[in-house]
Amino acid sequence: MELLTVKDLSFQYPDAIAPAVSDVSFSVARGEFVALCGATGSGKSTLLRLLKRELSPRGERQGEIAFDGVPIDALDDRTAASGIGFVMQHPEQQIVTDKVWHELAFGLENLGVERGIIHRRVAEMASYFGIESWFDRSVSELSGGQKQLLNLASVMVMQPRLLLLDEPTAQLDPIAASNFINTLKKLNRELSLTIVIIEHRLEEIIPRCDRLLVLDGGRLIDADAPRAIAARLPADARLMRAMPTAVRLFRALHPHPDTAACCPLDEREGREFIESTYDNAIRSLPEVSAAASERAPVALEIDQAFFRYERTAPDVLRGLSLTVYQGESVCILGGNGSGKTTTLGLLCGLRHPYSGRVSVLGKPIKQYRGQSLYRGCVALLPQDVQTVFLCNTVREELKGTEQAQASLPYSLEHLYDRHPYDLSGGEQQLVALAKVLATEPEILLLDEPTKGLDAYAKLRMIDVIRALQSKGMTVVTVTHDVEFAAACADRCAMFFRGEITSIAPPRAFFSENSFYTTAASRITRGHFDGAVTVEDAVALCLQNKLREGAL
Repeated sequence: MELLTVKDLSFQYPDAIAPAVSDVSFSVARGEFVALCGATGSGKSTLLRLLKRELSPRGERQGEIAFDGVPIDALDDRTAASGIGFVMQHPEQQIVTDKVWHELAFGLENLGVERGIIHRRVAEMASYFGIESWFDRSVSELSGGQKQLLNLASVMVMQPRLLLLDEPTAQLDPIAASNFINTLKKLNRELSLTIVIIEHRLEEIIPRCDRLLVLDGGRLIDADAPRAIAARLPADARLMRAMPTAVRLFRALHPHPDTAACCPLDEREGREFIESTYDNAIRSLPEVSAAASERAPVALEIDQAFFRYERTAPDVLRGLSLTVYQGESVCILGGNGSGKTTTLGLLCGLRHPYSGRVSVLGKPIKQYRGQSLYRGCVALLPQDVQTVFLCNTVREELKGTEQAQASLPYSLEHLYDRHPYDLSGGEQQLVALAKVLATEPEILLLDEPTKGLDAYAKLRMIDVIRALQSKGMTVVTVTHDVEFAAACADRCAMFFRGEITSIAPPRAFFSENSFYTTAASRITRGHFDGAVTVEDAVALCLQNKLREGAL
């Protein structure tokens, strides 16, 4: 039985040259788990918001959208509000109260639900999601993962039949993201909850979902089971870069469609494929020398820094020490709330430790007067890139940045006439990066730069960082994207409770971790040593012999 039906749906934003969604038709059955995927700017978020009447963007819409056989415009207010739930990419944009318990109750209060029923539903939902221990806390004290879990619980307490999610794990660390996705699958299986999710982290979504809907340029170009789509995708297709590591590894070694039917989807299947197909006489690749070393001058240094946001609050940074060398790319990883973003604040002078020392290019940061620190010295791309935008069009935002844009491996001209807030999350990220690079900094600080980017756009971001390094720029990146860190970092640092617990080159760093590691490392561990990217794994497979009788 179909719960959601979309027929001949098109949508165009005001003053836009082309529609964001064109002639899209599909249906979703009750209890189905569907992933909506496609390149950055392909229309995914626009399509998802059109399915939630209250969040539908302003513009010209054509076609039909029906929920349980009723056009969404004809739904009564109660059904529209509670029957279709929506979880946003940015947790802070969805939270409306100051306390956790009140956030859980807020939706039911607005629906006019009886007080006793509210208490029962809130208690049940808090228990189900493990919220009891922080039930009375202020929402401002929560980590990003807790805020997103609270958003999900606040939607689920209204007992929706259809749940829409727009990149809900974009700001979560790998462990929190995995837990969140597992929770969604549990809701889908136990409550027969129908789910439609946009997600660029397809590593865990694809093996769990029933069907993929693939958008390209606002059009639905494919809809099928994940293994079927993985089997017929050309090995060099842009969407292939977003497929799980097991798929990309298999298709890189066996690109022909006639072998794709047995393509592995998850890490267990990928491991079985590697071990049954390839010998491991050659277990590791030669060591790669880092782009920067301890012989290079120091670009940034933090020495025994302690920091707290309020005098009576606990320390966020607890004796943090970090040295970054000129021309180096360092990626900082760790759980939500471990102090990563706070550290970037110290490095760019927005925060000041109450104890310890911070130096930039060999000079104490306190000695930089006025705006001198930001004149060709340090630039920060913040996690919330909307704070960078001040104008009504991208053209105005990027006025005078032509030289910076010329150095980027992508063009932004097709976005010039759009309002920055009307762009997709990934497009906002790319525009903000161009604006920040126009200051020509020696040191670039990036806070979650791949948030909202599809796999292909992430590769372009890696190209940008490498190009900047080749010109001598120092790059420090806070990221939850372990695949990105493995590909672009000279060193990776693990944060835990306000200090660095380990720092090493990617192969050494990820080979030692069980959860903060790449899928390629988990698939090949024990069979090969130090393979942390798909490219590493493919290279080792090709250097070894095929086992007898293997594909």
